[in-house]
Amino acid sequence: MRDTYVLGVSMTRFGKFLDKTLQDLAYEPIWNVICESDIDPHDIDIAFVGNAYAGMITGQESIRGQVVLREAGISKIPIINVENACASGSTAFYLAHRAVASGQVELALAVGVEKLFCDDTGKSLKALATSSDQEIEGKMGILFAGIYAMRVRSHMEKYGLTREQLAKVAVKNHDHGALNPHAQYRNRVTVEEVLESRMIADPITLLMTCPLGDGGAALLVGTKEMAKRMGKRPIRVGSTVLGSFGFTRKDEPSIVARVSKKAYQEAGVTPREIQVAEVHDAVAPVELFLYEELGFCGPGESGRMIDERTTWLGGRLPVNTSGGLTSKGHPAGATGIAQLAEIVWQMRGEAGDRQINPAPHVGLVENGGGNVAGETAVVALHILLA
Repeated sequence: MRDTYVLGVSMTRFGKFLDKTLQDLAYEPIWNVICESDIDPHDIDIAFVGNAYAGMITGQESIRGQVVLREAGISKIPIINVENACASGSTAFYLAHRAVASGQVELALAVGVEKLFCDDTGKSLKALATSSDQEIEGKMGILFAGIYAMRVRSHMEKYGLTREQLAKVAVKNHDHGALNPHAQYRNRVTVEEVLESRMIADPITLLMTCPLGDGGAALLVGTKEMAKRMGKRPIRVGSTVLGSFGFTRKDEPSIVARVSKKAYQEAGVTPREIQVAEVHDAVAPVELFLYEELGFCGPGESGRMIDERTTWLGGRLPVNTSGGLTSKGHPAGATGIAQLAEIVWQMRGEAGDRQINPAPHVGLVENGGGNVAGETAVVALHILLA
């Protein structure tokens, strides 16, 4: 397998856009990334398009990739449609990387796009609920907020996490999102406002959750030779690993711990060497579990990390400098590639007001999706090196 490089990244602003179609949301980032990378669209050898819910929201099934890429003038190449819950975009990137790394192609396009907001919120929520086992969780009526809440309460009881510490994660991510022109929510909040917002599933409140929304993101993966021609800081894919649930016992590592261990080994780095991370904070408190499962701290130490501002901009390990899902937004199929875009911008010194100084050399993305038997159904883990 040969080295691969991220040549360019782009994304729309995330938000609620009743007037935009799935094609509109994909067209902007696709053409922006082609122009930024200074490549001829006819040089693209293969495309992977990640989307989770268009079939249920817009009625477009089966050929979503072909439909959105036609609007961008891309055709006559292999176009693979990728559906893998909220990790659909990350899975598209995983496949694009492997296509180039294997030598099958020289240049691959990965797109993530989602239109979740419509004039019927119930339709959107019903679509999201299908990312769990419909024969078990579906029949029981358990929603994702309830599943997250049970995990959070268990962690609070075991390690003494406080509600204030849970709220601080949302405060941090909204602070970061306020600096991000692509974020759906750009308002800062206080601990008090987070705790006093409407209870969704105790102890998770409204301001700890990610919003419904729409958006698109795209990136190009190519060879070392292509990266050299770019004239920008080359961003190498250190590793990209995809894993699925495994009926984990309490005494076994979680899916995130298992997948991240493999990703660290493949990239040749340790958790201590990570300098920036984007993680899947579908509800803000879950970010604390991820600190521990990714090896950023020991079990039960995540509360101290947020108290000491370790993961804020200016801290030792800034996490979710984009604002995370909580503030930037979470149009499911687009999320994974948008996370990668943030890491690339940080590594290239292109993150504007939220730029880490000096620019990081080692970045991590963790993107999850779905639920099976109380465990995340799929986790994608990417490590980028500059």
